[in-house]
Amino acid sequence: MNKEKHKEKKLICRNCITGKIEQLSFDGDQLLSIIGIEAGRNHYFFGPGLTDLQINGIGGIDFNVPSVTIQDIKKTTQLLLTEGVTTYFPTVITNSDEHIIAIMRTIADACKEDTLINACIGGIHLEGPFISPLPGAKGAHSEAFIKPPDWELFQKFQEAADGRIKIVTLAPEWETAPAFIEKCSQSGVIVSIGHSLANTNQVKSAVKAGACMSTHLGNGIPLMIQRHPNLIWDQLAEDNLYTCIIADGIHIPDSFINIVRMVKTNAAMIVSDATCFTGMEPGEYQSHIGGAVILEKNKRLSVKGGQGILAGAAKSLRENVETMMEHKLCSLGEAWRMASVNVNDFLSTCGNNFKSNRNDFVIFILKGSEIEVQKVIKNGKMVFSK
Repeated sequence: MNKEKHKEKKLICRNCITGKIEQLSFDGDQLLSIIGIEAGRNHYFFGPGLTDLQINGIGGIDFNVPSVTIQDIKKTTQLLLTEGVTTYFPTVITNSDEHIIAIMRTIADACKEDTLINACIGGIHLEGPFISPLPGAKGAHSEAFIKPPDWELFQKFQEAADGRIKIVTLAPEWETAPAFIEKCSQSGVIVSIGHSLANTNQVKSAVKAGACMSTHLGNGIPLMIQRHPNLIWDQLAEDNLYTCIIADGIHIPDSFINIVRMVKTNAAMIVSDATCFTGMEPGEYQSHIGGAVILEKNKRLSVKGGQGILAGAAKSLRENVETMMEHKLCSLGEAWRMASVNVNDFLSTCGNNFKSNRNDFVIFILKGSEIEVQKVIKNGKMVFSK
């Protein structure tokens, strides 16, 4: 009996970044080619896969509890693909050494067991425990587990992660920070400045030692700071620092997002910093780091009875892109670039042995500022179709 051949399927889409009309050809689930065409009817947009450098969880799954399982990580990966996120960095925050090691092992085991998980996890982002213990700077991180940068301890974390820790967020004001940053840089681990009260010289020393990123700039810092100089201006002034921002319309004001866009241009990147409450219904929940939290309809997540203190983020990276358009901060193309191309360029420039995702694409419909993901391609193969 002759096997029926796959019928080649063609989709005509508008590239959301360049604006050009392009034809995508498929054989079954396999992407064959992308070619530019002069014209054609289209209602689809497409762009590079989104890359989230900082995500703590989604859909009730939390990367920061030692009970997280391989099945949880598999479910998270599938959820993120439906959001157009083809590469993500599960973010493990300040915790006991034992819990961090346990979580690292689970993520590493998930990558070894499942090829799709391994392809989608670009690396692990360790946010802490080497941050500032001071109020305002430490944010929701537990002060009990905060400590100075310790290379020997980091090596234990890295061993548990099977070498998958690719980003470390720390406070450069620690005395041991410059030497630690140098060792990270030499080993190909990206160092980011965050949850810090570093002064100008400490920021400069960190950059000189190899730090190349700012973690959620404008957050992880006290509400009241010196007019100038201060940690925000010092990081914006450093040409060698790429800047991450949470563009959910809640964490930082539109005016600050515009400043970052104008100053950093292609070195500006959007991250979600999403918690496990992302994608959940509004209501009251229990958080392992902040106790009772309130998730509002507008996705604002705050500590119950905390006078509006935020308890993390609850929008996906796709929703951050939507917010940029909804608030008329930039075009679809620029917002999408900040969550994909800029991030991938950063990883290629500052990372070591980063798995390229140049063959990842998202096909979607745009309704006003709402992005409806239709199909997702990972490494040239369709892994999600609505």
